[in-house]
Amino acid sequence: MLPPSRRDFVSLTVSESGSYTNSKQWRRQSCWRKWKQLSRLQRSLILFTLMLLLVGGITTSPTLIGHWRGENEYHGKPPFVVNLKNEYRPILPELPSEKKDYHRRGPPVLQNRLQIKTNVSGLLGVENHGLDLKNGDKGGKPVISWRGAVIEEEHASDTDTKDTEIQDDPASMALAESRLEAVREAFRHAWKGYKNFAWGHDELKPISKSYGEWFGLGLTLIDALDTMWILGLKEEFAEARQWVAKELSFDKNVDVNLFESTIRILGGLLSTYHLTGDALFLEKAKDIGSRLMPAFNTASKIPYSDVNIGKGTAHSPQWTSDSTVAEVTSIQLEFRELSRLTGDPKFKLAVMEVMKQVHKLDGKQDGLVPMFINTNSGLFTHQGTFTLGARADSYYEYLLKQWIQGGKTEKELLDDYLQAVEGVKKKLLKKSAPSGLTFVGELSHGHFSPKMDHLVCFLPGTLALGTHNGLPADHMELAKQLIETCYQMYAQMETGLSPEIAHFNMHDGSTQDVDVKIADRHNLLRPETVESLFYLYRFTKDKKYQQWGWEILQNFNKYTRVPTGGYTSINNVRDPASPNPRDKMESFFLGETLKYFYLLFSDEPNLISLDKYVFNTEAHPLPIWTQSE
Repeated sequence: MLPPSRRDFVSLTVSESGSYTNSKQWRRQSCWRKWKQLSRLQRSLILFTLMLLLVGGITTSPTLIGHWRGENEYHGKPPFVVNLKNEYRPILPELPSEKKDYHRRGPPVLQNRLQIKTNVSGLLGVENHGLDLKNGDKGGKPVISWRGAVIEEEHASDTDTKDTEIQDDPASMALAESRLEAVREAFRHAWKGYKNFAWGHDELKPISKSYGEWFGLGLTLIDALDTMWILGLKEEFAEARQWVAKELSFDKNVDVNLFESTIRILGGLLSTYHLTGDALFLEKAKDIGSRLMPAFNTASKIPYSDVNIGKGTAHSPQWTSDSTVAEVTSIQLEFRELSRLTGDPKFKLAVMEVMKQVHKLDGKQDGLVPMFINTNSGLFTHQGTFTLGARADSYYEYLLKQWIQGGKTEKELLDDYLQAVEGVKKKLLKKSAPSGLTFVGELSHGHFSPKMDHLVCFLPGTLALGTHNGLPADHMELAKQLIETCYQMYAQMETGLSPEIAHFNMHDGSTQDVDVKIADRHNLLRPETVESLFYLYRFTKDKKYQQWGWEILQNFNKYTRVPTGGYTSINNVRDPASPNPRDKMESFFLGETLKYFYLLFSDEPNLISLDKYVFNTEAHPLPIWTQSE
């Protein structure tokens, strides 16, 4: 049976009776009559209500006003960024701003892709809350070349979504960009002092406007190469590269420390080669790496501490035949990578022989190692003293990082690291009074000392990195406790800067957790706390870590910045009126501290991805190998 047919029309009957009309004139007359029929009080109430609604609508729509103002102010012109230009100002004034066209800095893989520009007046001392937000240019070329490196433009993937959600808030994006620019400005100021007073030399003396030499190899310049690349400072990088190409020579009759020259010079050159693709840096790395090899010519295979890179000879220090454990076990990342790049296994074989020897030595306690090892016997000396501070610190760091570098295939390294972490928990971990801060002390022949070097503040970042690579979750919890302690080593000082060494109170009735002896009150512009803040922020996205870092940067600017260029270490972090400058800017301030500040303030997870790179102990990123390598 077929359904009834549907009608495709509507019937409407309109009556012509009555006087209805829909004309505009009639409606206006009708409304006016009704309005006139209202009492004066009623009309007043209606007008007052309409006025309130109008005012309320305007005040609750700031984005509408901002949009209108923006259109009227810029008239469709491209957005701009305000940069810092007054480099000759005294310490901590409000920085003048200068408009300029925005341009992308550096290679696309290594730049922060925040597409906002901000006014950064008031940085370096006063938080800028009046941030001016504009939309950025989202365009880009598919391939960009800079200084010999051709790099594909990266595209966001599904895996990037979680990490980049934090960038959705315009205020957060503006704040991040302003802080990144503050780091660039700090670097430029430090670089100005180095360029004017210490160019080509190892270290700047900013107070006396002179320089200091250690090896005579331009340590500060080489240490800073990859920092300039990451920060996008193209002009500074270009002039430094020219010096490396024309002036840097390792054919010198000079003794160098194996450890320091490996982590700063070899590590810096290898890192810069990987970031830029410029073969100049690989050739220089091969040269210095080969010249350091005589250090391994010992009967024990434990290397000497000093090498004459011109004569090809090596020796222990004049006062001892010992090397420190940290020095001989914290050169592996660099020499292993040099073997991978050159195809010559001698570099890797030499440093891995050291690890094999240390792995099987007696004298450890729960994975903790003594501080010294003899180059003649190959045995630990000064046994019974255990610390994660000077002379032992980076041994533990490099156990984990070698395992990561090698694609997580070297089980002995991982086992030694995990055992050491348990040893720290069992023997060195204590709580302070009155706040209950977790700290890492030292053990000397069974006696516990509540002494903690600032160097130990590498540990929170290392623990967090381990958890990121699949190690136990309680390592991350310990990392969070320890980074709080490291921050308090700054916050509880009158200058807001940490001492070189802190002693923690453990007695009931203590009023302050951190005590500092007179001889330990100096600050050397060290990076370890900022380094760990970077790791904790990268893995947790907790904004407090960025805020803590920002406070530290402000205090560096307040108490260590020299008006004519450069930053200086200081003698007394407890006297803000007279911190007593030491007239020395360590190379690691540019190589590590400012680099980690920049990475901490960046919300770009692919800016030196921790799934692709591992940092050496001087903050030089080296690639993580695939399992086929």
